[in-house]
Amino acid sequence: MYWIRPRPWRSSLFREWTQQDRQVHSEAFHRLSRFWTSTGAGTDNAAAQSDSNALLVKAGFIRQSYAGVFQFLPLGLRVQDKIERLIDKHMRNLGASKVSLSSLSSEELWRKSGRLQQGRSELFSLEDRKGSRFLLSPTHEEEITSLMRSLVHSYKDLPVRLYQVTRKYRDEPRPRQGLLRTREFLMKDLYTFDSSQEAALETYEIVRQAYRAFFEELKLPFIVAEADSGNIGGDLSHEYHIASEKGEDRVYSCDNCKVAFNEEILSTGKNLTKDQDTCSCPRCSKMMTCQTTIELGHTFYLGTKYSKALDATIAVQDQGVDLENVRPIEMGCHGIGISRLIAGVANLYTDSKGLGWSRAIAPFELIIMQNGTTSGVASELAAFVTGSSKVDTMVDDRPKSLVWKMKDADLIGYPIIAILGKAWEKDGKVEIQCRRLGYKQDVIWGDIPGLVTQLLDKY
Repeated sequence: MYWIRPRPWRSSLFREWTQQDRQVHSEAFHRLSRFWTSTGAGTDNAAAQSDSNALLVKAGFIRQSYAGVFQFLPLGLRVQDKIERLIDKHMRNLGASKVSLSSLSSEELWRKSGRLQQGRSELFSLEDRKGSRFLLSPTHEEEITSLMRSLVHSYKDLPVRLYQVTRKYRDEPRPRQGLLRTREFLMKDLYTFDSSQEAALETYEIVRQAYRAFFEELKLPFIVAEADSGNIGGDLSHEYHIASEKGEDRVYSCDNCKVAFNEEILSTGKNLTKDQDTCSCPRCSKMMTCQTTIELGHTFYLGTKYSKALDATIAVQDQGVDLENVRPIEMGCHGIGISRLIAGVANLYTDSKGLGWSRAIAPFELIIMQNGTTSGVASELAAFVTGSSKVDTMVDDRPKSLVWKMKDADLIGYPIIAILGKAWEKDGKVEIQCRRLGYKQDVIWGDIPGLVTQLLDKY
């Protein structure tokens, strides 16, 4: 057994740790015995193997409570939190500040903006005891514009960039595809405010760059499509998609122009009839290819649609002289569907064994498997890896067989699996697996942190 050989982490080839070092590093990793999961790894479910939403349920990420309404369990919440932290980083990079707006919005504001008159079939409405009417907000253009009207009065106060991560509500008539079409969903909203159209368009391009950086960090094969603004308003917008047979959108791409268009904008421009699989590019007349996609984000240049309706104006300056007249604030709104992103990534990387995650949003980057005789070694290895490479590590110390644990780990979709099994008992090596990259190798102790980092960098 392993305890009758010289322990590899005690040899001169590896770092000698003091008791204090161990205590500090042992707090840097997690144990599954102390982290609640609810998986169905012990049962066969043929439907789950071909359905990413069923896998999210089976793997213990989410549970459906009502039609179109889902609860996020600890694993799902870790993915959600990592997406939010990544969003926070990219929003800070473009100078945005975080706010939190109420989920309740006054019907009066929506009436002033004109959107209430466009139809309320998908709006959740409620009335308080005094008879005042409110909506559960499906979006926050009215509320954020009203807020800015009360706080910003001069061009000197601009630009302002505000964002939030919040729950939204839409009374979908037919919720479906799990998290892809729900009645309650999580979104990131960014609202931008500028003193002129020129400045607003510059801001729009800065946001587009930030969105590209965000999706590139997730290492997603995303498509940016010119889009129709719909009832949001404005005359400039782009959507961010990933290709998927589970999607409900259709995007047409031109290999010659390197541009893409969503179906609505081509239909509006009379370039396309409904359900047409091919059409010519409106830029170069070459034939475009069509893909079914999932929309993950959208950027809109709104102009003054909401600021005019809700009287959000600023005093302006002409040739250095403050004028008596005022100008509506130029606005933009930019969203990322966080719950849709989770579903989209799960859909993109699901295989016959289970889920797969981009490194940036995986619930944990590395899981270490132990059996009844290697519990102390698993903790030492976790401490060694987290202390050397800052990898987000989980130790599966549950009283289950290694075979069961490996199936469970594949189902959940940890990027890297480290197994203290036969190779450890025989040669003092750790089996390292990376399913997406097709990697499986027995590795000596000292090489593990560097190898894990190299593998994760490819995610």
